[in-house]
Amino acid sequence: MNLSAATLRALPASIHTPAYDRTSHAPGVVHLGLGAFHRAHQAMVFDQLLAGGDTRWGIHGVGMTRPDLVNQLKAQDGLYAVRIADGLGVKWQVPGALWRTHVAATERDAVVQAIAAPSTRWVTLTVTEKGYTPALAQLLLDGLRLRQQAGLSGITIASCDNLQGNGHKLQALVKAAASPQDAEVLTWLDAHCAFPCSMVDRIVPAATPEVMAAAQEALGVQDQCALSTEGFWEWVIEDRLADPLDAALLQSAGVRVTGDVHSYEEAKLRMLNGSHSAMALMGAVTGRPFIASCIGEPHIRSFVHRLMSREVAPHLARSDWADYRDALIARFGNPYLKHSVHQIATDSSQKIPQRWPPSVLGQIAQGASFEHHALAAAVFLRYTLGVDEHGQAYALNDPQAESLMAIGAAQHTEPEACVHALLAREDLWGSTLPGNANWTTRVTHWHQQVLRHGVNAAIQQLLATQA
Repeated sequence: MNLSAATLRALPASIHTPAYDRTSHAPGVVHLGLGAFHRAHQAMVFDQLLAGGDTRWGIHGVGMTRPDLVNQLKAQDGLYAVRIADGLGVKWQVPGALWRTHVAATERDAVVQAIAAPSTRWVTLTVTEKGYTPALAQLLLDGLRLRQQAGLSGITIASCDNLQGNGHKLQALVKAAASPQDAEVLTWLDAHCAFPCSMVDRIVPAATPEVMAAAQEALGVQDQCALSTEGFWEWVIEDRLADPLDAALLQSAGVRVTGDVHSYEEAKLRMLNGSHSAMALMGAVTGRPFIASCIGEPHIRSFVHRLMSREVAPHLARSDWADYRDALIARFGNPYLKHSVHQIATDSSQKIPQRWPPSVLGQIAQGASFEHHALAAAVFLRYTLGVDEHGQAYALNDPQAESLMAIGAAQHTEPEACVHALLAREDLWGSTLPGNANWTTRVTHWHQQVLRHGVNAAIQQLLATQA
């Protein structure tokens, strides 16, 4: 038997399942980017609101390109199990907020109609950094235009991706897609729609056969869409919503609604995501498969602790950064998560510009050391070889894979030229860092150490020289 609406009642009593009606109401949320993260984060928040009796938070989930996942979810009536595991133990939950599904690439009109549906109050997005394209903007604009023409209410459109100022960027992208004939739509959008910035945080690895097997053992039925996550989650959203009454509702479910998203956003991007990128690249090059197997090594744990404490924290507005750092290190070590380093290293060219340069520039401005980031940048260059230190090849899953591998190909014979070529790229480092000679010198130094002695020895050397 597979997990479905028909088999829900057969699940063990210990599994938390939806007791609310999932079929009588139209969805109130359209979500773009139906991956693992959304299903183990916002969908579980909306599930909580639905369980409290508010029927407006059902989700119309949109896979942007992948029909396989959407078809699997459809076959299971939008149901899937989530294993929540941390130091407090393990529990399973089946959220029921996902009511309808479509694929944007093949069912575009259905998605536009969903955005324009009278019941829709929110659109949320987790399309990843590389997903903010003119095509996405046009999809949203087409749906919003239909709403405006039908005289419907405005909606909240909330980006939940790792982009600084994500709400502002999304709003600007949508407006840039407008034609001169869209003047009325833009006037309506400015008056009635809200694009709040938000920060979301929960570690959700890609689904694995191990999790599916664990789900079958726990549930007694098969689940092709099972996920594993940690107990911790955070959602900080700007108090700028189309319906101001939504703020109190979200807060009742544990969401932080605030006028200051930026301090949480930059802390997450630079501490969690910045450390994740560094560890993922180190793990990929040294042959360590998971984040937990990286942070479990004392030298990598010390590197991450010092990276956050010495080079990131001095430039953050989040006052509880030390507690946040300690919580992150504990979360990274969660043995249940099995968060693949290659999954996190995916799209590094899109992620690093958000995560590393602001801290490096902050250190430069204060005349302080940026050695940990310089070593991370050197490991990034070494990663572009596409083969680890044990001779095992791996693929670079990155929009810039071809150009990055072209830059890195000659690093054994012309290492300095490769460093200069990588650090000259303003799409990676911004306009200021490429001109900083000291940054180039230190990345060159650590790249030499990585090539000669390996990543582990380079980290040990850094820890010894920067004690």
